[in-house]
Amino acid sequence: MVLKMESVSSRIANLSPSATVAMNQKSRDLKARGVDVINMSVGEPDFNTPDHIKKAAKKAIDDNFSFYPPVPGFPDLREAISNKFKRENNLDFSPEQIVVSAGAKNSLANVILCLVDKGDEVIVPAPYWVTYVELVKVSEGKNVVIKGKIDNNFKVTADQVEKAITSKTKAILLCSPSNPTGSVYDKHELESIARVVEKHGNVFVITDEIYEHINFVGKHESIAQFDSIKERVVVINGVSKAYAMTGWRIGYIGAPLWLAKACTKLQGQFLTGPTTIAQKAAVAALNSDQSCVSEMNKAFIRRRDLIIGLLKDVKGLKTSVPDGAFYVFPDASSYFGKSDGKRKIENSTDFCMYLLEEAHVATVPGEAFGDPSGFRISFATSDENIVKAIERIKSALSKLS
Repeated sequence: MVLKMESVSSRIANLSPSATVAMNQKSRDLKARGVDVINMSVGEPDFNTPDHIKKAAKKAIDDNFSFYPPVPGFPDLREAISNKFKRENNLDFSPEQIVVSAGAKNSLANVILCLVDKGDEVIVPAPYWVTYVELVKVSEGKNVVIKGKIDNNFKVTADQVEKAITSKTKAILLCSPSNPTGSVYDKHELESIARVVEKHGNVFVITDEIYEHINFVGKHESIAQFDSIKERVVVINGVSKAYAMTGWRIGYIGAPLWLAKACTKLQGQFLTGPTTIAQKAAVAALNSDQSCVSEMNKAFIRRRDLIIGLLKDVKGLKTSVPDGAFYVFPDASSYFGKSDGKRKIENSTDFCMYLLEEAHVATVPGEAFGDPSGFRISFATSDENIVKAIERIKSALSKLS
């Protein structure tokens, strides 16, 4: 019998590769060939992890935290997360309701796999982060995509959510501040959605709040604050964005106890637990002075204002003003059908490849986010790079007609 080496499972064959990872890799490949590429595709703060957090990690190594951790995370870290929820969000999650994983993406995967069965529907507002719909696919659920409009800063309404709910709906997946649009739901908007969820007792809310601290409009609001639905809300968060700790891979959930136990059961088979050294660093991040977070946020606000001002002078791009995160999501559809004489732009994938090849600026096409009219630009880079990148984009687009 001859075995086919390419016979991967259908769940993997049906899985789309991450567009953000793919574009980041293309940028790296060009840089390796000596091309001066400005990479604005990656969702990663360009700051170094603060020194006091690195110091805690070094101490953990010296203190021999080199053995298997408890599956849901070290008790002191779960206590720190519980305190963070209470201190910053006025949410009551006991340490037993916390599960720490290898990044918020891992946390999200655990929750979806523990909650969604074959045929269950998950309502996903678009533009969405690329991984949401893929994880629903892996769980054999069905994505029900509802689209936010640029004129409403890409936010969906309670009425849209209500109309999307059916007898098969298992969950709604929210992200605020949003990747890829930077939109932020205010308390009134979340309360309106909560009232809809309240009427449907079998519907859960998974709220991704990883960009919580990169917020330009004031206090972060979580849909978990509303008593009528709090037993059906799972909060996803982590230390990657707020503390410039993307590579440390620490995410966590606050969830109903039964779901936290289910995630621990799954994680015990998949992961055991996240890296011990990174966990100890995360304790320091959450328990120490938070001035480093506010300082980075100030830089992101400045960069947001800079890039929005520059994009206003780029003819043909329509851009909403992000209230959080470090992305803008311009509508580039006015360029579809245009050509520079060598290449024709048919869609946002063509558009982004044109920017990469002609302007040497890496961005991510909107198809990956469920909105093919736009593209994502990350401004988690220096002011100098932002100015240079938009100048290059403006020059490249002037060649299309």
